[in-house]
Amino acid sequence: MHQGVEQYLSEHIQLLVPGNHVMLGLLGQSDQNLRVVEASFPNAQIVARGNEITISGDESDSVARLFEELILLLQRGERLDAVSLGRTIEMVRAHERPSEIVTVELLRSARGKAVRPKTAGQKRYAEAIAQNVVTFGIGPAGTGKSYLAVALAIQALQSKAVSRIILTRPAVEAGERLGFLPGDLMAKVDPYLRPLYDALFDILEPEVTQRLMERGTIEVAPLAFMRGRTLNSSFIILDEAQNTTPEQMKMFLTRIGFGSKAVITGDTTQIDVPSGRSGLVGLERTLGNIEDISFVHLGARDVVRHPIVSKIVNAYEAAESNGSKESNS
Repeated sequence: MHQGVEQYLSEHIQLLVPGNHVMLGLLGQSDQNLRVVEASFPNAQIVARGNEITISGDESDSVARLFEELILLLQRGERLDAVSLGRTIEMVRAHERPSEIVTVELLRSARGKAVRPKTAGQKRYAEAIAQNVVTFGIGPAGTGKSYLAVALAIQALQSKAVSRIILTRPAVEAGERLGFLPGDLMAKVDPYLRPLYDALFDILEPEVTQRLMERGTIEVAPLAFMRGRTLNSSFIILDEAQNTTPEQMKMFLTRIGFGSKAVITGDTTQIDVPSGRSGLVGLERTLGNIEDISFVHLGARDVVRHPIVSKIVNAYEAAESNGSKESNS
């Protein structure tokens, strides 16, 4: 039996919505949200009158669970828009509980914005980082791999679990020659590190980030700068790890010192290593059974950018799957 739901005639479910403001948020302006739900569950009939929603049809149970989750989200102050509604529908279809996923607060940014996982995969990723010494986050662009890692690094720094944050990426030339870029080495590799700066600036503000970098509390550097070092009491993030060579990956992983935590992120569909030998590909077979090391795979359902990005990722995954089947036949 659903919470707040009365089932009758074995085919109908009646949902009582607590409060006019919740009902308004649930249905959306000019019933826009209701239209989206109806289009997503064509085998359900939904009638809204006053503070009651009556649901019937083959998909009535799924729609009732969806409305329950949406009510919980609205009661907890979540804003319901087209993107969040679509994401919630996907989670309910996958038998997940959005109210237990997107309301988990990791930290608040300098502007007071709550940083939360937006998908079940992102929540699993955040939990893996908290529970393990080394976490690999593998998935396509837009799944929040780097942003969540930076957020959790800042959380660890603020709670004094670590004394510094080290962010690094391999400076691989993807269609652009480093030698033709102006400036010294750091100026040349700066474009490769820009996404990490963006995440820091969004959460901490540029002035605070700059102050912490001047003190050495936050270090942003190309991967080559890690050689020969032992990194103790640090939260280390290796971004774009698919562009490491196997030798670089081994070098990085053996830098981890006492009291440190490492997060390695990458997308194995975007390898730009000149030799094609990526240090990330196949690594799970080598390290997957080691305690305190976790591999988390994110997919199209975890993309939190414009909905078109998720569709593009799905299309590429389908094409790669078909190509793999053809090559094996």
